Amino acid sequence: MVDVSVIGCGNMGGALVKGLARGEHRVTAIDADPDALAAIEAYSTETTTDLSAATESDVVVLAVKPGVVTSVLEDLNLSADQTLVTVAAGVSTTFVADRTDATVVRVMPNLAAETGDMAAAVTRDGLSEDVRELLETVGEYAVIDEDLMDVSTAVNGSGPAFVFYLIGAMKEAGIEGGLDPEQAETLAAQTFKGAAETVLRDDRSVDELIDAVCSPNGTTIEGMEVLWDSDVEGKVIEAVQAAERRSAEIAEEFHDE
Repeated sequence: MVDVSVIGCGNMGGALVKGLARGEHRVTAIDADPDALAAIEAYSTETTTDLSAATESDVVVLAVKPGVVTSVLEDLNLSADQTLVTVAAGVSTTFVADRTDATVVRVMPNLAAETGDMAAAVTRDGLSEDVRELLETVGEYAVIDEDLMDVSTAVNGSGPAFVFYLIGAMKEAGIEGGLDPEQAETLAAQTFKGAAETVLRDDRSVDELIDAVCSPNGTTIEGMEVLWDSDVEGKVIEAVQAAERRSAEIAEEFHDE
């Protein structure tokens, strides 16, 4: 069991609180907004608007927006015995470490933490067993070097929105074919979920898995021919690259402070 405080209980922080409730952790939820606390009260050991409550936890998760990181750190008095996990996009470990005595580790999670299906990137430096235990409670993670955090932010941090978009497109195709919206959404979303699990658990490459589904002269190969002849792969890559550039821009803004 890890004693953890989550500062900032909006979309990402709230998802982490709900996901951590799946494990046997003591979770203190901290936010200045009583409504945000009310939304996750059932998943928390304690909720409070008092930032000083974080000083009692082994691990503190800083889940606030990048623009308020500096002001929160100014009011947050942590000790060298504590670990501060920062999930703010574009805010470097160095920037945070210069403003706290705690050991700092940077994580880029995503909203699937709520269901235990999170994909996260975590920096090598500062990664403790307590942090590993917390991450394992809410999903899967990859340990990376700090200089890869911008592209990781784009792939797994922004990536869910890109996947939602693709699920929406498949849902619309189902509706146009005669399925009702609920049926189409269930089939499209579950198909993405199952395909993702297959990629994670199967030793075959993505290309090999595509070949396994594509029977000669069958239905799948007809659809794949449309995708292969299009620029959809390039557009997905461009979307990830655009998100990566923005993460780097945010990082530069903090570097200039």
